[in-house]
Amino acid sequence: MLEESEARRRILELTSPGVVIWVPLELALDQVIAQDITGIIDSPLFDNSAMDGYALKAHEATVGSRLRVGPVTQAAGGDLGLRCDSGEAIRIFTGAVIPQGADAVIMQEDVERRGDFIEIVESVAPGEYIRWRGSDVCAGQKLLKRGEIMTPTRIGLLASQGIAEIPVYGKPLVQIVTTGDELVEPGAPLIPGEIYDSNAPMLQTAVARAGGIGAASHAYDDLTELKEVLGRALAAADMVVIAGGVSVGERDFVKEALTELGVVTEFWRVNVKPGKPFVFGRHPDGTLVFGLPGNPVSAYVTFSLFVMPVIRKMLGHEVDAGSPGLGGLSGVAAEPLSNPGDRPHYLRGVCEGGKIRLSGTQQSHAIFGLSRANCLIRLGPGEKVETGGRVSGFAL
Repeated sequence: MLEESEARRRILELTSPGVVIWVPLELALDQVIAQDITGIIDSPLFDNSAMDGYALKAHEATVGSRLRVGPVTQAAGGDLGLRCDSGEAIRIFTGAVIPQGADAVIMQEDVERRGDFIEIVESVAPGEYIRWRGSDVCAGQKLLKRGEIMTPTRIGLLASQGIAEIPVYGKPLVQIVTTGDELVEPGAPLIPGEIYDSNAPMLQTAVARAGGIGAASHAYDDLTELKEVLGRALAAADMVVIAGGVSVGERDFVKEALTELGVVTEFWRVNVKPGKPFVFGRHPDGTLVFGLPGNPVSAYVTFSLFVMPVIRKMLGHEVDAGSPGLGGLSGVAAEPLSNPGDRPHYLRGVCEGGKIRLSGTQQSHAIFGLSRANCLIRLGPGEKVETGGRVSGFAL
């Protein structure tokens, strides 16, 4: 039975970033850049005014001096090719091209306009209120590095360079397969002995939250049907995540079906609670296969520990095998916590104001407690933490 970090290491060693695709900027938010991106043009592309005011020669703009205002105004837009001669000021607006001969812009608040002349109230220094060409970005400058995440501001930066598409890692397609004769799709009527399928929508949306594309299908506890459903999933997806049927019961057919479909089992069972009956394998075509326990809490915890890091790596994120790739957290126990077992136990908890408490019943079927949790609390085998003691875990 593998330790959890070793299991994650072996999984990640068989995981590669996904295919590189080019997407429009408006679709690139939160995606990982697959290649370095360099500047195409200088920014600003030309010397321009940072203020509404007057372009002039700074050494002529002393307090009390008078300058004649040129007959033509330079607004933002086309360059009129104006020239500022000695003793002259040219009316200019923010973003407009600096006229030849001018080396400063004086704000309109710092002059008094008297007909065709301005009188200087506050002097200016050379270069004042001019945005020089290339002062922000130079053509050929590295703007973004491979592995950085696209944010609205980075999208704005690339747009300012005229870049319309960028290379990112394609989102992996993850096929969720739930198993069990007792499962019924939400919305349908139940008969005695049946329960609603919570794993399919829970895991499908967990895939989407991790950045992948999730689809779901179901198979009853029948080997032939299971092989058909899994065969279609293997042919269509980058990853297959199976919920249920991975234990050793007489009607747990997942391992047998995977073997007959050519999937090589890399390991079965991980030293963690909940989630001991966990299967990881790989199809000859490269499709990764994960078999999760059927209980919803166990399914979600093992998904978070072992599947989510794979999705993140396929999307180009840096993932450490020593961590599940979730946001780490630590805090003070608001109540006594204990793990009397011989496996690391991930308790479902609530972290508020630096204090961590259990979110409810910790049994593997108790989905209400899971729904209230915002973190997983990791306790080692036999570990006890008294109220006020430090505990650590991962954000959900």
